[in-house]
Amino acid sequence: MDFELTKDQIAIRDAVADLCARYPEDYWRNIDATRTYPQEFVEALTEAGWLSILVPEEFGGGGLGIVEAALVLETINRSGCSSVAAHAQMYTMGTVLRHGTDEQKQRFLPRIARGELRLQAFGVTEPDAGTDTTRIRTTAVRDGDHYVVNGGKIFTSRFQHSDLMLLLVRTTPYEEVEKKSDGISVLLVDLREAGDSIEVRPIDTMVAHETNQLFFDDLRVPAENLVGVEGKGFRCILSGMNAERILVASEVLGDGFWFVEKASEYATKREVFGRPIGQNQGIQFPIAQAYAQLEAASLLRWKGAAKFDAGEQPGMEANAAKLLASQATFAAANAAMDTFGGYGLTVEYGIERKFREARLPMVAPISNNLVLAYLGQNVLGMPKSY
Repeated sequence: MDFELTKDQIAIRDAVADLCARYPEDYWRNIDATRTYPQEFVEALTEAGWLSILVPEEFGGGGLGIVEAALVLETINRSGCSSVAAHAQMYTMGTVLRHGTDEQKQRFLPRIARGELRLQAFGVTEPDAGTDTTRIRTTAVRDGDHYVVNGGKIFTSRFQHSDLMLLLVRTTPYEEVEKKSDGISVLLVDLREAGDSIEVRPIDTMVAHETNQLFFDDLRVPAENLVGVEGKGFRCILSGMNAERILVASEVLGDGFWFVEKASEYATKREVFGRPIGQNQGIQFPIAQAYAQLEAASLLRWKGAAKFDAGEQPGMEANAAKLLASQATFAAANAAMDTFGGYGLTVEYGIERKFREARLPMVAPISNNLVLAYLGQNVLGMPKSY
């Protein structure tokens, strides 16, 4: 495996960094303070083609792989920006590209690539099911040429800024399936046609990460919008989730490297008691430790991305990379906060904003405890703990 970026990948990184330079800390500080959606930033990413990088060239996209998509997201966050407002359009591609019909791809992908449609909403989690996805209660009953959906979702982000939503539903009740992951299906919902069938309740969180609770009341979805095979949607979602884990790990790593760079620079310039604080091992060592952990997590991320692009399902690498990236980045956040001291608590430097964001990936899009359970049971073969 070649661990060096190619010339084309370096060009991608530099181009994304140049775009991000147009959105400095004061832009993100205002977004955070007002809890608004970074519309201008997302539009710029869309116009530059970065959000359609995974869409095949035949549909007007970049035709590149998860490796390049991971590089884009890492660079965004490493530049001090936030890719959370737009990242879902990338990782939902894993489900659509691998399991969507040719007709669905022809109908949606060119318009997504042109920026005419946004696929940002991902309806999976439910209040009672949590991370036990097989226990979802949102139902879809076939009625002629449509499915009729009833139920609800929680923590569905970017709903207000999406035209399409991937929705996980039960087409067969849990009690009627032999294997609990069966009976689950994936629908591609056109939100422009939903009308009053979807009620939206915004949820306030500690970060500027727009998310919502949704309620479905006889939502009619054309049967032609079924992604994959009815009752086998859990596998489709898992395919997309491996892409999600890799991409989320990449943006988290970007945050971690941002913390390390900011802390190292500040520790070199800031003098207390007549010497740079970075000369003190109590400051220097935690930053160096976090950097080493970030680099290790990054290697596992690249391995997972390479396997995904080769058509494999890198469950271990994708999940472990997300686990290690979140831990390393939170260590970097703590090191940066200690380095900046009282200034780290002020909004001026951006440390406190990113610090809050750094806590999120330890519990979402999947809890680190669930990742450990996956590794223990599915990789190491130990007894299932739940």
